[in-house]
Amino acid sequence: MDIKLDPSRDDLPLVANTSHILVKHYVLDLDVDFESQVIEGTIVLFLESGNRFKKRSSSTEVTCPSESNEACKFRMPEPCQIPVTNTKTFSSKIGYNDFVICGKGEKDTSGKDGNHDNQEQASGISSSKYCCDTGNHGSEEFLLVLDCCDLSVLKVEEVDVAAVPGIEKFTRSPKLRNQIVHELMALPADRWREQLDYYTRCSQAPGCGELLFDTDTWSLQIRKTGAQTATDFPHAIRIQYRTKPQGRSVTWTSDQSGRPCVYTVGSPINNRALFPCQEPPVAMSTWQATVRAAASFVVLMSGENSAKPTQLQEDYSSWHYYVTMPMPASTFTIAVGSWTEMKPEICSSNDVATERSFSPSEADFRYIGVCGHMEYPCRFQKASATTQKIIPHRVFAPACLKGACQETLLPLIPPCLSAAHSVLGTHPFSRLDILIVPANFSSLGMASPHIVFLSQSTLTGMSQLCGTRLCHEIAHAWFGLAIGARDWTEEWLSEGFATHLEDVFWAKAQQQLAPHEAREQQELRACLRWRRLQDEVQNSPEEMQVLRPNKEKTGHVSDSGSSVIRHGLNPEKVFMQVHYLKGYFLLRFLAKRLGEDTYFSFLRKFVHTFHGQLILSQDFLQMLLENIPEEKRPELSVGNIFRDWLESSGIPQVSFR
Repeated sequence: MDIKLDPSRDDLPLVANTSHILVKHYVLDLDVDFESQVIEGTIVLFLESGNRFKKRSSSTEVTCPSESNEACKFRMPEPCQIPVTNTKTFSSKIGYNDFVICGKGEKDTSGKDGNHDNQEQASGISSSKYCCDTGNHGSEEFLLVLDCCDLSVLKVEEVDVAAVPGIEKFTRSPKLRNQIVHELMALPADRWREQLDYYTRCSQAPGCGELLFDTDTWSLQIRKTGAQTATDFPHAIRIQYRTKPQGRSVTWTSDQSGRPCVYTVGSPINNRALFPCQEPPVAMSTWQATVRAAASFVVLMSGENSAKPTQLQEDYSSWHYYVTMPMPASTFTIAVGSWTEMKPEICSSNDVATERSFSPSEADFRYIGVCGHMEYPCRFQKASATTQKIIPHRVFAPACLKGACQETLLPLIPPCLSAAHSVLGTHPFSRLDILIVPANFSSLGMASPHIVFLSQSTLTGMSQLCGTRLCHEIAHAWFGLAIGARDWTEEWLSEGFATHLEDVFWAKAQQQLAPHEAREQQELRACLRWRRLQDEVQNSPEEMQVLRPNKEKTGHVSDSGSSVIRHGLNPEKVFMQVHYLKGYFLLRFLAKRLGEDTYFSFLRKFVHTFHGQLILSQDFLQMLLENIPEEKRPELSVGNIFRDWLESSGIPQVSFR
């Protein structure tokens, strides 16, 4: 059942069976140990099942590891706290003599190559006759499949949420644990504080029975004896695990001052080596996390609150973050190190929440309609947020970079945030942390909700490099985060937009530039990008120049919800700029064809319509063509744009001037 891939050429599998069951909330409770370079603790998953998650099958169906013909093997490290009562049902499906119960141990997800920590002694319950079934349609037991890699899983158990005092108000039948979880997840958005509190209390509830589980290179598979459907499967489970020093989701290193630190690096495998999760973007979830580390360290995360440390015994501190906006698990970010906060000058109240001058085209839709996303406390529905040009922000870096941050970075943040607001309107996120990451960071920047990583190289020289990169990452708050790609092969929906908008934001942020100077600057940058794109097209495989490689099958998944990311493990892809540059020139082409005023007026409307949702290319293009006058779109159609721009290699034969 293990998938073996060649990382030099193969696609990255997303194996979670999201069509059958979805993680709606994660509660992480973790300890960071720099001596062993391990993050260890528990994660509680709150799950929701239902036929509404069933996806249509497609001709591109990929085989999930759990659907392999290889026999599944499951382990139970010790007897369940609650004994199995329906032994007749249990034995009728699998003979008792088919099982082998081994000794205690841990299960490693490094792969099946004999390199597991305790693989030879790993405890388990195995059955050569036990076929996997990830759905809710067969006669076998339901299997929860999570994306997981480079983790040592120690224990999996059901959580007795019914044991939480006061929880009975969520259901008339306290013994129905799944019903309690369902009612908790269904609380309205204005009760989010109460919801988070109950998530915390439920996550600390005792276990009520260990669950069978197994791991392979790419997944963690969990089942409960007797649970044949996703509805029967426990909707609150706790996983005890630890990361591995060589895990690919985080990097253990030293900062520019020589002090140890660890941070998520934007790995091609995302966060599956940090915690077991559902990686497919459709698995939109909220989370909360408590992270403990030595008191000398600062813990930064992609949470919406600006956490402060709580002092614990023995020189340790605890940090707590949370998010209430459902987002893919890949957006979860953590950085732990001896960071120093460089406080910017305090913004006046007029800067932080001042009504700007709206043109009629903007004001027409600023408060119109109900948001199209799932319910959460949304900033687009708050008048105070819509007028907030500059959101609260902090800057962190090693102490040795304080001077460079104060001279180059700090003065740029307010004008760049204000410029972004003037173009797109409401900031999707309530705050922003900016961290100057260690020298081994492989790119100029990386954006996550509420936090941006910047390379120290952006602090050198004049403000141009720092300003444009900052604008690029700020643009990702709208495109890439608040609006995400439903199919990760359509990276241009994130990087193309951010590259196009960085020029627009930066031109507005440089208030000393005359309009004609700003246009000349943008034209110069376009020429440089054009040369870079030509070079890249000449020196890269044609198949990696296509922005929509899955064509009409884009967004399709298997019956279980599993899929793959095309070229996701190809090491050359990390250094390619095609999705940035070709996407940039497509948007530049559309803006020139339609007229910039028309284009950016539409873009604000698009953001208002699709924030908090996942999209495909056709969602953007169809709305664009529907919202512009007929005379402004001659020879423009979704099909033509697909053919010329998104589904072909090379560069379209059109004018970019």
